[in-house]
Amino acid sequence: MVVVSMDLMDEIKKRSVHVDMGIEELLPIEHPEELYRASRYLPDAGGKRLRPAVLMLATEAVGGDPMSVVPAAVALELVHNFTLVHDDIMDNDDVRRGMPAVHVKWGSAGAILAGDTLYSKAFEIISSMEKDPERILKCVALLSKTCTEICEGQWMDVDFETRDTVSEEEYLEMVEKKTSVLYGAAAKVGALLGGASDEVADALYEFGRLVGISFQIQDDVIDMVTPEEILGKVRGSDLIEGKRTLIAIHALNNGVELDIFGKGGTATPEQIDEAVAILERSGSIGYAQELSASYLENGKKMLDILENSEAKDLLLAIADYMVTRNY
Repeated sequence: MVVVSMDLMDEIKKRSVHVDMGIEELLPIEHPEELYRASRYLPDAGGKRLRPAVLMLATEAVGGDPMSVVPAAVALELVHNFTLVHDDIMDNDDVRRGMPAVHVKWGSAGAILAGDTLYSKAFEIISSMEKDPERILKCVALLSKTCTEICEGQWMDVDFETRDTVSEEEYLEMVEKKTSVLYGAAAKVGALLGGASDEVADALYEFGRLVGISFQIQDDVIDMVTPEEILGKVRGSDLIEGKRTLIAIHALNNGVELDIFGKGGTATPEQIDEAVAILERSGSIGYAQELSASYLENGKKMLDILENSEAKDLLLAIADYMVTRNY
């Protein structure tokens, strides 16, 4: 793993301060005020701001000015939050970032409108940037395609819950579309707006895409093994909701009995603990961790195209963080 002289989270926070200010400036509370309060609720609640950090660092790594792409970083963060608002509605998750979800506070209709506002504002913000029009057009096209892929991935995820079997290949396609393409877009948008060639921008997209797959697989692991007070939501929620994660697919394909799979709120904490222990003994959690690590290493190799710099080291450090975090 790459070792950097500075604390990674401090470096991310330095950039997130500018993103937070950008959100306040570019998504003000205006009429109708309650719509914008609902829209701002989740972005204002914080989050790790990994995608904006990747975007700004990609710009810096190709020799551009990271401060000049703050609006694009804001746009990516708004798209990310739009997906979270709608995910919580579809998954019936009542808690996000340790707080009531948007649909709990404003109802499903209000949450849908808040999410749609975040989505449309993101495109308004990025298309209004004072950058080379040709590069802006490439970024808008990429972000549009990315949003479509996210919807495709989300649809696949929902569809998997109604099926008896899902292959590992189908799961990885779903993960790529639902999660990793937004990391790829963050890295490529940052590179394009920083003046990179198409070759370099494409390599950075692959970095984000592969690391994003690693991130989502690790997220599935975290859902199983991290205590609720750290996780900010019910532990094992993927399992009890019957989600076909890589862990569940591996276990079910190997004949592992999961009595609480798809049982929803009827599963007790003790039953969840026992199911997690079974998944650990069967090797399913370990299998997911190993595959996550493989995607991580392949993604990091994509940055070999860049000259050595602090920004490159920080991108590599973010990639490592994604697979070692516990929340």
